[in-house]
Amino acid sequence: MVNQFVQEFKRKNKKDISQSPRALRRLWTACEKAKRTLSSIALTTIEIDSLFEGVNFSSSITCTKFEEMNMDLFNKCLKPVMKCLRAVNIKKEKVAEIVVVGGSTRIPKVQQLLQDFFDGKELCKSINPEEVVAYGAVVQATVLSGEDEKLRDILLLDVTPLSLGLEKAEGKMTVLIPRNRWIPHQVLSTYLDNVIQVFEGESRMTSDNNLLGKFVLLGIPPAPRGVPQVTVLFEINCDDILNVSTEETTGQKTKIIVSHDNGRLSKEQIEKMVQEAERYKSNDEELKKKVESKNALENYAIIMSNTIKNIAAKLDAGNKKKTGDEIEQAFQWLDDNQLAKVEDYDY
Repeated sequence: MVNQFVQEFKRKNKKDISQSPRALRRLWTACEKAKRTLSSIALTTIEIDSLFEGVNFSSSITCTKFEEMNMDLFNKCLKPVMKCLRAVNIKKEKVAEIVVVGGSTRIPKVQQLLQDFFDGKELCKSINPEEVVAYGAVVQATVLSGEDEKLRDILLLDVTPLSLGLEKAEGKMTVLIPRNRWIPHQVLSTYLDNVIQVFEGESRMTSDNNLLGKFVLLGIPPAPRGVPQVTVLFEINCDDILNVSTEETTGQKTKIIVSHDNGRLSKEQIEKMVQEAERYKSNDEELKKKVESKNALENYAIIMSNTIKNIAAKLDAGNKKKTGDEIEQAFQWLDDNQLAKVEDYDY
């Protein structure tokens, strides 16, 4: 709307106000007021005294014109709605109430687009859109305090803004708690020095995610990969504090606590990380396939090496040496070709 009136002022008065911050600020304020007015009436007028170099400005705009010039922005409002439904894996037909948040949801066209998207379902307008977040915070605080008997039975579920998981072989991220999911626990095996590192982020590789903390599990007897079983429990309490605890089959326990001001990302950093994860998703998939192919070849070589040792007595010297040399060549090739492609590993 501001750009529209800048062009109109230039056309009528042969003066360009785009380089005047003061004039643009006054025009922006008037447009903001007009936008609010058009939420309830079909026509409004913008009048600004001495907008630029002593020239007054007056113009009018209809609700239809306003909707037409901003239709591309209105359509973008549906993208986060669809993204939210996909994230929680809920069909729009299953949504019980549609609560709108923010002053811009007063715009009739935005409301119409939302209703059309939800097949004509009425929007919840009993709460002021500009007070919804504060209203929700008050309800949650009351539930946590337990002071109001009426709200004690209300269940509020927290979700994680980013995926939480552990680092496994080759720096690959093993997700335990997907983004926007409730908090589970999982049994998994350790690797390399029994170190468990906890990360948050959306990338397939931990190098692009945020390290929250790590465990060094001492006293576990040496064993082949996959044998030591460690139960890892992730838990986020109502104060948004992450508790991660581990227990090995021998009974040994370890625990770390990650508070919101200790290692956790800010809202802006979370949004940036999610956007980057979407942007580089294809690269992450390619890197994931490469790591999996490399690990598959390495595991195959290890299995073959152990098999040869177990049946050594049944093999003649020639076959034993030939097979051993080929396995050794495979290990040497893996060491010398860290940057090989997926096709090379699979071949």
